[in-house]
Amino acid sequence: MYLEVYSEDKKSIWNEFARKSKNATFLIMREYMDYHKDRFTDMSLMFYDNKKNLIGILPTNIEGNELMSHGGLTYGGFILDKKMKTTTMLEMFNLLINFCKGKNIKTILYKPIPYIYHEIPSQEDLYALFINNAKLYIRNISSSIKLNTKNDYETRRKRQINKALKNNIIVLETNDYDKYWVILEQNLMEKHESRPVHTVNEIKSLASIFPNNIKLFCSYKDNTLLGGVVVYENKENVHVQYISASEEGKAIGALDIIFDKLINEIYNDKEYFDFGISNENKGRYLNEGLINQKEGFGASAVAYDQYILYL
Repeated sequence: MYLEVYSEDKKSIWNEFARKSKNATFLIMREYMDYHKDRFTDMSLMFYDNKKNLIGILPTNIEGNELMSHGGLTYGGFILDKKMKTTTMLEMFNLLINFCKGKNIKTILYKPIPYIYHEIPSQEDLYALFINNAKLYIRNISSSIKLNTKNDYETRRKRQINKALKNNIIVLETNDYDKYWVILEQNLMEKHESRPVHTVNEIKSLASIFPNNIKLFCSYKDNTLLGGVVVYENKENVHVQYISASEEGKAIGALDIIFDKLINEIYNDKEYFDFGISNENKGRYLNEGLINQKEGFGASAVAYDQYILYL
């Protein structure tokens, strides 16, 4: 078994492996990873068996003497072949550790892909982390709905949906990113003194590269945009992010009506609907208002973990 550092001439091989793997999403495609390559020193790795068959890829970057699951991705542990065995995973991890020691890397920060994004079970890496004494470093909590067994909405969510219906709010898939980003940026600045991770031009560019995966759904009243949600769509699941509404929209259920349409109509054939995390401060702070809203739609907890391994 051996590994090699990813280089751009391996792009098509990387992408093809990710497409056929058992646990990748479109975020692992190089076109997504590389849109912000100027911000990270990429050191992604490709693992081969003794017959020179590619059996795993690992999206990573290096920062000082730390190798980390790629800093531009929410998750990104080992992406694996569907025939992966636990014993092979242990060998791959040993190979990774020896590689890092040879590069004088002192720590590995590892973000496994949450199980709701696996096409088939793929937690061999968690066992390898345990065997190598990795420590749980961050635990964020996301809120997800298993769509074929979804719970009923709480009363407040139903009330907000009814408000939206009475106000004749409509929900549309749109490319109205510029107008929506104004609302999003204003809310983030007022509440958190922060900005979206993606600029409006970046998200528009990514949506043009991945038109079947990145979509914007907005709610309107009399042609006025009131709220919106960016959807990351995968084969069996969807993840929502950049959730925001104007003050008028918040008062009359402009977000609730979007979620209701996504959950019960547009994506009701998917397996999981994931609202994303409600944490700050490396998981130590839980935004109770935010998670209560998500759980009000019947969502429950899925851990987004990060591990640290000292070499």
